[in-house]
Amino acid sequence: MEILQVIKADGDFDPKLEPDLSRPDLLSMHRHMLTVRKFNERGMSLQRQGRIGFFMESTGQEACQIGSAYALAPQDWAFPSYRDPGMCLVRGVPLPTVWDQMMANSADESKGRSLPTHWSFKNYNIVSLSSPIGSKLLHAVGVAYGAKYKRDKMVCFASLGEGATSQGEFHAAMNFAGVFRTPVVFFCENNQYAISLPVRRQTASASIAIKAEAYGFEGFQIDGNDVLAVYKATKSAADKARAGEGPTLIEAITYRMGGHSASDDPTVYRSNDEVEHWKKRDPILRFTAYLKNKGMLTDQENKMLEAEIEAEMIQVVKQREGIPPPAKSSLFTDVYSTIPWHLQEEADEFMREEGDAP
Repeated sequence: MEILQVIKADGDFDPKLEPDLSRPDLLSMHRHMLTVRKFNERGMSLQRQGRIGFFMESTGQEACQIGSAYALAPQDWAFPSYRDPGMCLVRGVPLPTVWDQMMANSADESKGRSLPTHWSFKNYNIVSLSSPIGSKLLHAVGVAYGAKYKRDKMVCFASLGEGATSQGEFHAAMNFAGVFRTPVVFFCENNQYAISLPVRRQTASASIAIKAEAYGFEGFQIDGNDVLAVYKATKSAADKARAGEGPTLIEAITYRMGGHSASDDPTVYRSNDEVEHWKKRDPILRFTAYLKNKGMLTDQENKMLEAEIEAEMIQVVKQREGIPPPAKSSLFTDVYSTIPWHLQEEADEFMREEGDAP
């Protein structure tokens, strides 16, 4: 299966394949990719210091997040993974709001009830995700079916890892989407490992993308470390879905540079040579080289931008750490419109013991 690539690893590119993006768009994509990289660096550092409880980094997968997010329309609904902070940022979620979720403070929209990197931002059409992989694919297909029924010109974007393709939910979602031609884009970030399981032991298929054929719709592979290839493929799939032509499965070939989570040691199951091989295909270095080749960015401008983003990240983290945790009384809210008497008794007793009630 031919892999779509616009920008090569050294920054060279094929002008015939370039998508129609303006200079401001390209520079904005670059800034967002750098922001995600700094977010990952800061997140891992904070977790190691005990300042946040958990973290799942997405270093090496920035092109997948930013390229796909830029291809969506504001009315579209995103069902991202825990490695998609860039999806949140591109769709307009303020950086402080993302850090509120990470810190589970009282400003967090989910009131500290979700695991860090498990985003949910209703105002930005970002649906809550859960740790069990594959489950959100069913939700995305269901929402897409509803949109088709109502003749609503919106698309559902569902991000998944290659490990999710071994789950029953993947089969159910793909089959339903194929039969009912739902307006959904399945975006598989094939980062080579499902925790410690390499992709070669995940499936006997020649690729992940080829699985779409069995469900009656198109699947193709792209270079997931090429942000323009990601954008071009996702835009094409979204346009097709919006036109009523059904779903698409995109397999983005990328690499998870860090561990599965802050609790994982990837050196146990992969070699340094393999990591070094993928470092040469770093999506940010590639896109930076592309912008330089296009005369849109200089080394000095890039250094200044990195310093600016780093300073902003430090300032935001410091500010959000000063926000207290959610009130203990929030443990009893948002379940019933009117709290039943037995739960109210428990709440009153709990608050008295905590010294927050008479």
